[in-house]
Amino acid sequence: MSSLARMNEVEELKAGHRAMWSAGDYDRIANLIWPVGEVVVEAAAVQPGMDVLDIGAGTGSVAIRAATKGAKVVAADLTPELFDAGRARAEQAGVEIAEWVEADVEELPFEDASFDRVLSSFGAMFAPRHAIAGAELVRVLRPGGTLVMTSWLPHGFGGRLFKTIGRHAPRPPAFADPPVLWGEEGHTRRMLGGVLLLAFEKRSVEFVFDSIDDMVAEYEAAFGPLVMLRKVLGDGKYDGLVRDLRALFEHLDIGEGETRIPAEYLLIVGHKPAQ
Repeated sequence: MSSLARMNEVEELKAGHRAMWSAGDYDRIANLIWPVGEVVVEAAAVQPGMDVLDIGAGTGSVAIRAATKGAKVVAADLTPELFDAGRARAEQAGVEIAEWVEADVEELPFEDASFDRVLSSFGAMFAPRHAIAGAELVRVLRPGGTLVMTSWLPHGFGGRLFKTIGRHAPRPPAFADPPVLWGEEGHTRRMLGGVLLLAFEKRSVEFVFDSIDDMVAEYEAAFGPLVMLRKVLGDGKYDGLVRDLRALFEHLDIGEGETRIPAEYLLIVGHKPAQ
């Protein structure tokens, strides 16, 4: 494949990602993982006056928490359609985000060493080429700064959710690394360990619904990948996907009288040595 053809394929994939995450109602899904934003900001030890980048910011779960610490925050995402909800959340929280920027983590529009903290909660993990994304995250981080990101564990709820969806979705191109590889310590060390001093911690956030029916209905209505696949697959194949998702939710449900599903993730903390 020529370099031009590959470039076109990459851009087509990213356009698909943007369309997918702007489908449905991501802000409703963000409610499920909202507590993780606080975990990321605390792990990064954000302080007043720091320059902070939240990449894959979505509707602001990390950016808003960092702003409450007195940091100057840039919230960046490939999908700017999410920013209106983020701005509304920031206003409700009584904080100001310095900038909301449309940005691709594989080609960040910032100078080298621009930020004291580079943060990402289930955002940067979705960039298709991990080595390129990792190099960009490190590039914009200042010496002495800290990178904190989270990824779903491959064998936890998030990894199994995307694996289940993947069985019904079109096959991704060969160059695209599976997102949940960031949830494997060895892979993340290969992507970042040549520059950053890394530490890892397995954490969990719990998803709570009144019932399995309510959880399935919420994902069907709000989760971008399902909204897109409903249009692509047609009723018969889509119904099979929903049956598989329901079976997964039922298998992982630990609640009594309500649905409670633990969703395990890897907290990644990397320190860039001062020069």
